[in-house]
Amino acid sequence: MINLAVLVSGSGTNLQAIIDSIESGKLNARIKIVISNNSDAYAIERAKKHHIPVFIIQDNRFPVREDCDKHLVEILKSHAVDLVILAGFMRLLSRAFIRAFPMKIMNIHPALLPAFPGLRAQKKAVEYGVKFSGCTVHFVDEGVDTGPVIIQAVAPVYDDDTEETLAQRILKEEHRIYPQAIQFFAQGRIEIRGRKVIIKNQPKTEGVLENPKVEI
Repeated sequence: MINLAVLVSGSGTNLQAIIDSIESGKLNARIKIVISNNSDAYAIERAKKHHIPVFIIQDNRFPVREDCDKHLVEILKSHAVDLVILAGFMRLLSRAFIRAFPMKIMNIHPALLPAFPGLRAQKKAVEYGVKFSGCTVHFVDEGVDTGPVIIQAVAPVYDDDTEETLAQRILKEEHRIYPQAIQFFAQGRIEIRGRKVIIKNQPKTEGVLENPKVEI
């Protein structure tokens, strides 16, 4: 069983999906601490409901961002954290933090990386006119959404989609694949070869998707 720290800023639906997977026995992990940079985040209430310790980041205590992140690293190591999970964490991590947990920080992004990195990825997908989008769980490196890809899920983009409707469709897939990515790590099935993440003993996915549907 691995120890997790989950970093959140908002409503915490991915945090809830991880908690539910743990409590159902599907995910072999425990959440040791939830950290938030937003004291009003509903994710904090979710953590408290499940008796998970919460720590609120107070950047104003540290004139230098890296000093704050070094303090966070000390907290995580004191909780013997094996893997750091970013779940809607709207704060950039410093190099000091990332280098303290090399290839042990996961993030979920609402697009099929490397397409549409950064903020408002769903809006970018709708405006660009792609026919598929989705979500990506990846390891965090020092770039913006540039780390090695662990797992992706595909969602169609419809002609009448808005940023909001596409975001809701993608969010359902996020709740499915994020716990799975963590479970791959917990099972020791992840091997990183350069940019590639190899999942050991994983059958190939069959089938092809198209949108709109091919009719000839």
